[in-house]
Amino acid sequence: MATRVSSHRLVGREEQLDGLLRAYETAAGGRSGLALVGGESGIGKTRLVDELAARARGRGARALSGDCVELAEGELPYAPLIGALRPLLRAGEAALADVRAELDGPGGDGHAQGRFFELLLTAFDRLGEEAPLVLVLEDIHWADRSTRDFLAFLARNLCRERVLVVATYRTDELHRRHPLRALLPVLERLDRTLLVEVGRLTRAEIAAQIADILGSDPDPDLADRLYARCEGNPLFAEELLAAGLDGRAELPPTLRDALTLRVEALAEPTQELLRAVAAAARADDALLEEVGGLDRAALRAALREALAHHVLVQDGDGRYAFRHALLREAIHDELLPGEAVELHRQLAAALERRLVEGGDADLDTVTAIAHHHVVAGEQPEALGASVRAATAAERVRAQAEEAAQLERALALWPRVADAEARAGHDHPELLERLAVACDGLGDDERAVHAARAALAELDERREPARAARLHRRLGRYEWQLGRSAAAFAAYERGLELLSGAQRPSDERAQLLAQKGSALMLTGAYTDAVRWLERALDEARSSGSPGAEAHALNSLGVALAGLGDFERGRASLEASIAMCLESPDHGLARGYINLGDMLLVAGRAQEGLLVVTDGLAQLEARGRRDQWLSLQAAEIALAAGDWAQTAERVQRDRAPRYVGTTAVYFDLVSADLALSVGDHDAARTMLERARAFASAATDPQWHAPIAALLSEALRRQGLPDDARGVVDEAYERLTRIPRMQDHARVARLAAAALAVEADLAQRARDLGDPAAEAEALARAQPWSERARAAGAGGTPGAGPWVATAEAELARAGGEPDAETWSRAAAAWDASERPYPTAVARWREAEALARLGERARAQESARLAYATADHLGSRWLADEVVALGRRARLSLDEPSVADARDDDPGAELGLTAREREVLGLVAQGRTNREIGETLYMAEKTASVHVSRILAKLDVRSRTEAAAVAHRLGLSVSRDGDRAR
Repeated sequence: MATRVSSHRLVGREEQLDGLLRAYETAAGGRSGLALVGGESGIGKTRLVDELAARARGRGARALSGDCVELAEGELPYAPLIGALRPLLRAGEAALADVRAELDGPGGDGHAQGRFFELLLTAFDRLGEEAPLVLVLEDIHWADRSTRDFLAFLARNLCRERVLVVATYRTDELHRRHPLRALLPVLERLDRTLLVEVGRLTRAEIAAQIADILGSDPDPDLADRLYARCEGNPLFAEELLAAGLDGRAELPPTLRDALTLRVEALAEPTQELLRAVAAAARADDALLEEVGGLDRAALRAALREALAHHVLVQDGDGRYAFRHALLREAIHDELLPGEAVELHRQLAAALERRLVEGGDADLDTVTAIAHHHVVAGEQPEALGASVRAATAAERVRAQAEEAAQLERALALWPRVADAEARAGHDHPELLERLAVACDGLGDDERAVHAARAALAELDERREPARAARLHRRLGRYEWQLGRSAAAFAAYERGLELLSGAQRPSDERAQLLAQKGSALMLTGAYTDAVRWLERALDEARSSGSPGAEAHALNSLGVALAGLGDFERGRASLEASIAMCLESPDHGLARGYINLGDMLLVAGRAQEGLLVVTDGLAQLEARGRRDQWLSLQAAEIALAAGDWAQTAERVQRDRAPRYVGTTAVYFDLVSADLALSVGDHDAARTMLERARAFASAATDPQWHAPIAALLSEALRRQGLPDDARGVVDEAYERLTRIPRMQDHARVARLAAAALAVEADLAQRARDLGDPAAEAEALARAQPWSERARAAGAGGTPGAGPWVATAEAELARAGGEPDAETWSRAAAAWDASERPYPTAVARWREAEALARLGERARAQESARLAYATADHLGSRWLADEVVALGRRARLSLDEPSVADARDDDPGAELGLTAREREVLGLVAQGRTNREIGETLYMAEKTASVHVSRILAKLDVRSRTEAAAVAHRLGLSVSRDGDRAR
């Protein structure tokens, strides 16, 4: 018999340990990471991560570890996190104060889990500031959904925190439908994820392991026999030795057989104890004394033997568990059916007595009680315990486990005679709780189904307030699914149910605020103001601060949308003030809407200050907000602080965003890429955003995405595709009833007119009057839409309307510098340097065509200086190309010294190249050019390539356009015509 079970020395894992230690050093240096450690059962994953934790502690780190617990009939929410953080929570760790406060507060809203995750991330950040943090999550193949969601959240959001997260899992457990299979590829794609595969040991490594356990080199025959049987699995080798086998007796065929063989060698009372621990998963002395069938003396003797033989281990809370999960699985599987039922019944009863006697109804206990009742087949008790477990899961924001427990209770309901008494709730209330939990999970379809099922069971006439609350919830779920008509119908039905109430109520205030907010989001500002003012009256009369803050927020946006900026701002600031004075979680929304309002009103710098202050206020409360951070990026881009935008939209942060936040990330990132000149990247992101937002019912997505995507397509020489994009977006906007978001219509109109201007110019270059007439005809209604959108001084529409007017003039083919000058002035007044520079470039282009070189040169210099300062490569290149064509000085002597008497020479073209360009302008192919000018087709191709480079254009069509504008064309016989 070996005196020890496991080797003191880590054998055969040097490469894996080195990789993990490098990941730790990277995290300690300020770049957090995730390590996924995978391998089959018993392969040594825990031994490896234990060594990492020990080495990290030796380098000054704090290492926390927790493991997932397998429950056949329900998962324990956040088991590894609870296990890892329990010592810190008990010690009153200051970094976790906000986490404790959140858990002590009310839950139940759709953002509770997100807030909880943010607070945990902030806590890890604070812990990492004190010392690098290594967080080990063991056996995530058994993780509950909430733990998996948190692991995904950490992977997406960890950035500069000094944190290394290490997760282990069994590869042989991942069957085709295992929930971890969907998560692993997402985690593996992240550039900061380290994949560690723990494989089997070699024969020499097994011999070294055995030598360390035995204290001397093993007999070669023993090493051979053990290696042949364990096939490199270190746990199997350990168990064979621990079972007292020396290599001469018959070896068990499997690891599980080896595990049971060793247990069978123990005394019968010890085996009885192990069966109880296998059923309990974890148990303390008191629990084992109640269910183990042993008196106190026998229990202590059995525990000593189990610990001495390394079958059981004791954790920091004094609870006993199996040294390896495989040991527990093997013992539990050996239980007779009746024996298993009786053990689980006794465990449930013992834990229930603890609750009755005043014990803490903690998450572990109530979840375990539900599990044991279910396994024991005690359906009435299981129903009540499942509802209690759902409540405990809600308290820690584990909505997935809450929903699972509620669904179990609902399934048991028809089989239990006194179900309502057992549950402490009626059936519709459980359905409503399920709807709220599903909403928190983002599963809006399940939420809708549960809410509708609850409403179907209610008598709305007898319980109007309760039914109204369900309709309010239903309306929100329908809205989140993009079904605005169903959402409004739900709100209206809820209000109808409360119409006969004599006294003001919080529920009616919330319904009014919710409906008004939905109207605001659709751009129906006049209707929104009417409903929101009613909501305010109701909220103030009923004493509902949450509804009042919500209504003030949405009212501010609607008022500003109607042109009453000052009242709108005051309303939003009042909402923010209310949220600052209370734990209301509408704080971020207040800063978001105020920042956006200032940007639209042409106060970009002030808007940037507002959202920066909002981020600081949230940070001081231990919270973060992805949307507000992205809005800071958007406003910084508009204000000309592109470095800040680039910092906030780094691509390695992209996986953290989901839903509409992911759309917003793509939108801002694409706007920056397009501004810089990375058209391909911009188009990819915009196509993705457009597909995701296609079902959206609010106009905030359609116009911006379409405007930017059409710009990307135009620059790629695809104006016909761009036309289709803007047409589709406008059709979507027209489907929104009573929409008054005119600024976005003006933006879309400006984008559409730019497309038609490009198409009209292309038609003129190609001598296609029909296509030109079509472009001009299509431009006219867009111009009318732009003017209508800007009528009455619509906030934010002015610069877009001015740009639309300038693009309309460009479509007509006659240079109109004044329209571009007005557009540039409008953008400049709005504190938007980039579109100002674009308008100045177009102004310079028009002035050059009018022959006003001095004025053109000044506008071009202004455009170039801004483009160069911002880092807009494409715009700087366009201005330089214009300077070369029009002989404008941009500190380029070669341009200024160009000959005035030859428009071809000024472009740096040789006489032969000018002849080739003239033929390109006629649409001749390379073969036809060669035949006309008596040169080889390949030579003609070389000339064309050089011409494109000198003209700084991308296609023959663009080169032909330059030739036509400068009069460089030839007749069919090759004579040059001026």
